[in-house]
Amino acid sequence: MNPRLPLAALAIALLPACAGLSETTTTVPSRASPAAGSGDGGPLTVAERYLSEADGSDELDSLATWPRPEGGTWLIASAKATDRLVVFDADSGERLRVVGGPGSGHGRFDRPNGLAVHGDLLFVVERDNARVQVLSLPGFEPLGSFGEAQLRSPYGLWVHETEPGEMAVYVTDSFMYGDRHERVPPLDELDQRVRRFRIAFDQAGRLRAHHAGHFGAAGTEDALHVVESIAGDTAHDRLLIADERVPRADGTSFSTLREYTLAGVPTGTSLPPETFAAEAEGVVLWPCGPSSGYWVAVDQLAPLTRFHLFDRETLRAAGSFHGTLTAFTDGVALHAAATPTFPAGALFAVHDDLAVVAFDLGEVARALGLSPECGG
Repeated sequence: MNPRLPLAALAIALLPACAGLSETTTTVPSRASPAAGSGDGGPLTVAERYLSEADGSDELDSLATWPRPEGGTWLIASAKATDRLVVFDADSGERLRVVGGPGSGHGRFDRPNGLAVHGDLLFVVERDNARVQVLSLPGFEPLGSFGEAQLRSPYGLWVHETEPGEMAVYVTDSFMYGDRHERVPPLDELDQRVRRFRIAFDQAGRLRAHHAGHFGAAGTEDALHVVESIAGDTAHDRLLIADERVPRADGTSFSTLREYTLAGVPTGTSLPPETFAAEAEGVVLWPCGPSSGYWVAVDQLAPLTRFHLFDRETLRAAGSFHGTLTAFTDGVALHAAATPTFPAGALFAVHDDLAVVAFDLGEVARALGLSPECGG
C-alpha cells in the first residue's frame, strides 16, 4: 500500500483511534527472532534474473502466476491506475497483453488490487468497486463477482480449496475514515478487517458465494489496523496478515505480520517490531514439502526492497536478501514449480510500481543456505 500521507502523519493519525495500545502490549513470540541475512545480520544480495519493460501509467500492485496447459507460465499483474490487468511471460518478463479497463461491468475494473489464481480461476479484488471478480483463464471471461454487500475498501485475498469444488476466500478490508482516508476506524470496528466467503459453482456453472463472517480481534492487542496482504498455510492452520501501521504510545508506528488461525482466531503471535524497517507488504508461502518451507515477506524499502524469510513451521528468521535494483515493492508471487528459465521456481516482485522482476529461487536458497529440499 503506497502511502498517501507522509509516514509520520499517518502514524499520528493512527494514534487517537488506538490510544492505550503500545509496543509493550504487542505480543512478540519467543520462537521468532529478528530477520537475519549474512553473518552480521544484514541482507545478502541476489541479482534479479530480469526486469520487464517499465510502464509509468499502470501503477502495478499485485501478482499471480498461471501455468498454461500448453506450456509456459503467465505472470498476471493488477494495474491500479489504468484499471486493468497486465499479462507477462513469467520466464522472460515480456509484456504479452492487457485485459479490462475502467468500469463497473463484468470484466471491467476500478482500482484492482489483490490477485489469486486457483486452477483456471482468477480472483481480482477491486478496491473502488468494493468486490471480488472471478474470471476464467485463459480467456479472462467474467464468471461473476461477490462481496458487494459486505466489502468497503478491499485490498488482498487468499484462496484455498476446502473440499472438491468449494473454496474459502479471505479478503482484507482496510476501510478508513476522514476526508483523506487517513484515520483508522475505532477499535470496536477492527473485527471487520478480514471477511470470509465460501465459493462454489452450481451444475449450470453459475458462481455461488456465501458470506461466512469477519474477524480482526477488535479492541485487543491482536487487532488489525491497516491491512492489505494475507496468505495462509493449511498444513499449519495459519494465516499471516500484514499489519502495516501498528501504533505505539509515543505516536510512531511499526509494521508486523500477525498470526491467526484459519478460523480467524488470533494466536497472540506476531513478528518483533524491529523486523520491518518500512511497511510489511506482500507475503507468500514457499512450500518445499508437505509441511516444510519458508515464508517470504516484503519490507517496502527504497532504494532496495528487502525480502525477509521465515521458517514455515516455527516462524524463526531464516535470512533476508535484496536485489540490485528492486525497490518499493508492493506485491509478490512465488511460483514453486519448475519452468524452463527457473528450474527451482521463481519469486516475482513489483519494482517501484513500474515493472516486474524475477528472482531464481535456487539462487536464493543457495545464497541464504536454506534447506536442500528448497534448492539450497
